[in-house]
Amino acid sequence: MQSAMSVAALYDIHGNLPALESVLSEVKGLEVHRIVVGGDLAPGPMPRECLQMLLNLDMPVDFIYGNCDLAMVAIAEAKSDDEVGYWGTTGGGPLPERFRPDFRWSAQDVAPLVPVIKTWPMTLSLTIDGLGKVLFCHGTPRSELEIMTRITPAEKVLPLVEGLAESVIVCGHSHMQYDRMVGNKRVINSGSIGQPYGASGTHWLLLGPDIQLRRTNYDLESAAARIHATSYPGAEEFVQNLINPASEEDMHAVFTPWEVSG
Repeated sequence: MQSAMSVAALYDIHGNLPALESVLSEVKGLEVHRIVVGGDLAPGPMPRECLQMLLNLDMPVDFIYGNCDLAMVAIAEAKSDDEVGYWGTTGGGPLPERFRPDFRWSAQDVAPLVPVIKTWPMTLSLTIDGLGKVLFCHGTPRSELEIMTRITPAEKVLPLVEGLAESVIVCGHSHMQYDRMVGNKRVINSGSIGQPYGASGTHWLLLGPDIQLRRTNYDLESAAARIHATSYPGAEEFVQNLINPASEEDMHAVFTPWEVSG
């Protein structure tokens, strides 16, 4: 069990370097002692630059993997183009065809850093001042693929969290921020740095001694120009999602089939 006075939780960066830069600039001006990167560094337009920036920070940075990080590893290590990886290790299937160009491009971009990604665990537990034990996971404590949203029935979430030693569980994966109680556990979604749903900007958490759901605005037009300047196959769709993010209501409907089943 590691400990920290305060922690910034940065989830679902998806290669959005301008968004990450804006958050890290804000983090450096706050009393932050540690960063937790909560999975899904890619796919996206600048994943290698994002990871290198995080690895070069002059403060402790912990990483856990998300389903997309596992896909990056699987694709980078594939023996042929037909082996396109999986969403994750717990129930994932082959990548849908429409996502394959973005995933293949991103996997090639981060290929030199795959040995680093392979060292990341699925979960991380920290003791944070004012909060006690906090568990960080990507989807749920048992799977990087499962989704817990603000509207997931408590009876589905409770079996996953009630037996944990930690009193606070931080997750991501759905790209939608929330803070809710399930039994006697506080379950919080960090939201997404790189591709949030609902409000634009970057969404992240500051933990210790309390919990702050943070949102950082940045220059979306400048970010769009930088993203378009890359050779990322999905650059135009990525930019459109930044400028006009999908509503939480629409995404709750999309994610229902992936919702935790208890």
